[in-house]
Amino acid sequence: MPQWVIPGQYTNFENEEQAVEFCKVWGLLPQKSTKQKEYRYKGQNMDVPCEIIGFADHVFAVIRIGEQLHNIHPSYLREMQTAQYGKGKLEDEGESMDAELPADEGKTEEKKEKKEKKPVEKPLKEAPITLQEGKTSIEAIVSEFTTVPNPFSGTDDEVVIFEQVSFLNENEPIVLESAWSSLSIALKKLELQLGDKLSFEAKVVAKKLNKHAVKYKINNAAKIVKLDPQ
Repeated sequence: MPQWVIPGQYTNFENEEQAVEFCKVWGLLPQKSTKQKEYRYKGQNMDVPCEIIGFADHVFAVIRIGEQLHNIHPSYLREMQTAQYGKGKLEDEGESMDAELPADEGKTEEKKEKKEKKPVEKPLKEAPITLQEGKTSIEAIVSEFTTVPNPFSGTDDEVVIFEQVSFLNENEPIVLESAWSSLSIALKKLELQLGDKLSFEAKVVAKKLNKHAVKYKINNAAKIVKLDPQ
């Protein structure tokens, strides 16, 4: 039987527009696309239709094959859409299937169970992101305005929290659940509202927002543009 990397927690796409936007960032759809397309899952000796229904752990797509949910990296799913995929090469380690190997009567069931658990643990190990040094083009949606104490001035600094923060990191599409930024003069001039979508160039760093579950910070945002709602 197939072995699935079942997502423990994940976020469903709210609508087709959001699904299309994520798939564009992941390189699964052309930038001019307005609708989803049918995707194929080609792994574990299978070639079947699948539907992308959401995302998990910031960087993994969640697909549905029949009634089964499965975590998969978007770049791996993208490779599966090519006609030559799977011809003359072995499947990647993360998608391999121990159940398809010939049975060895000398092996214990305990060893077999350890191998079967590896795909489930893999997403948790890959969740941390090694961020590039320079700036990158980012799109994000305003989620919240808040303040944090400044220990040097004794006052509170204004910050903005973004959601659905998408960008390319070392040519790899990334979508963060959230990130924060100081509410700079440039951002204040835009008179931002909750739900506004922005594009800008900035550097993303791993820096947690005090007393919030936001692990990444956006530094030195420039060329800020408020995008029209879709």
